[in-house]
Amino acid sequence: MARSTRIARILTLSVCALAPMLLSAQSEIPTGPAVGQKVPEFEAVDQSGRTQTFETLKGDKGLLLLFHRSADW
Repeated sequence: MARSTRIARILTLSVCALAPMLLSAQSEIPTGPAVGQKVPEFEAVDQSGRTQTFETLKGDKGLLLLFHRSADW
């Protein structure tokens, strides 16, 4: 068996062995408010330099905030 094939098999077995532990750790990471939970108060400065809050941003149907991590962080 070629060395690269052995290394690939070892890495695959390692990932398979660690997968349950990694998946259970991910479920413990807080990701934000739960469904139905009230949004915590916040302030953020918009691109025009104005301070915005949930109340100033929400509309008739609510508010959707999307946080996107760029590649250069």
